[in-house]
Amino acid sequence: MRLVCPEFLWRDGALHQGQAVEIEHETVTQVRDVRADDMPELRPHILMPACTDLQVNGAGGVMLNSEPTVAGIAQIVETQTRLGTAWVMPTLITTTTEVMNAACDAMIAAWGMRGLLGMHIEGPHLNVIRKGTHNAELIRPFEDSTLDILRCLRNAGIPVMLTLAPELVADHVITELADMGVVVFAGHTMADFDETNAALNAGLRGFTHLFNAMPQMTSRESGIIAAALASDGYAGIIADGHHVAWEMIALACRARPTPGRMFLVSDAMSTIGGPDHFMLYGEKISVKDGALVNAKGSLAGAHIDMVTSLRNMILHVGITPQDAIAMATDIPNVAMRLPTKKIETGRAVQECLALDAGYKRIALDVEQ
Repeated sequence: MRLVCPEFLWRDGALHQGQAVEIEHETVTQVRDVRADDMPELRPHILMPACTDLQVNGAGGVMLNSEPTVAGIAQIVETQTRLGTAWVMPTLITTTTEVMNAACDAMIAAWGMRGLLGMHIEGPHLNVIRKGTHNAELIRPFEDSTLDILRCLRNAGIPVMLTLAPELVADHVITELADMGVVVFAGHTMADFDETNAALNAGLRGFTHLFNAMPQMTSRESGIIAAALASDGYAGIIADGHHVAWEMIALACRARPTPGRMFLVSDAMSTIGGPDHFMLYGEKISVKDGALVNAKGSLAGAHIDMVTSLRNMILHVGITPQDAIAMATDIPNVAMRLPTKKIETGRAVQECLALDAGYKRIALDVEQ
């Protein structure tokens, strides 16, 4: 038996002291109070469930778009797990119906894989004006083939998030998707305040990478960002220092009327745990000064992991460790209507995350 005694243990939405975690054969066997005679092998600052990421386009040199296979999904999930994100939603961005079908089949075949949380389909039903790195030629109106894919995934019991532009998809379609159990988010959109609220009333649950790929709020045009901030909807945000200024992230967190509605996403591409460049839609995307950019220098996804994102929220945005941990663990699960993760008996070591006092990851190599 190996013993880990963190200064703080994340449990039930809070940080607790005086806790000890016993581990045998790479598995948690007991969580108990610290005893006077305990001699732990590790004393991390924080022990918590590993992160949950609802927007992972790729990792380990693989993009789901380029390799919509069981092997591709496994590479993405395994790479992210090694980096502290044990629950992953591989994300398929705007592509052809054929690739969407292939990814659907692969997801169903892979379902049950450790760490596979579900599937995020970002596009193709977006607003071309706010396409970002998505291929304009593949963006298209909502179609029956997408409905068939979503129904197939839901019939297999797979959690699904769909990002769409709500101003271009009828409210009754959003309601149909929500009734099916699809978690519908707004993104890559030009929706105004009223259109956004109508979509929220129809079943829209949240917002994809808040601030990015949507019109910015002004004094006379509040738009989708103001509607998002004023709503009870969930909102993912990229905390890499490139997509959103730290002070704007802080402002968004403070502005929400209901706590527990902001969560972190990485929007990671294949460069995480992989080469420093990749091809997307025939264009080379490269890491430059910590950001992912295309040949024109425009942002094209993110080069960051969730542990670094969590650390950024504490050190640069200035929120409490407790709130930052919730944004990387509990809130994204709740947004997907899934149970939150816990450090508990039976939990695999690779699903636990230890952080030092600088909020950097400590390898939990408690088994020799």
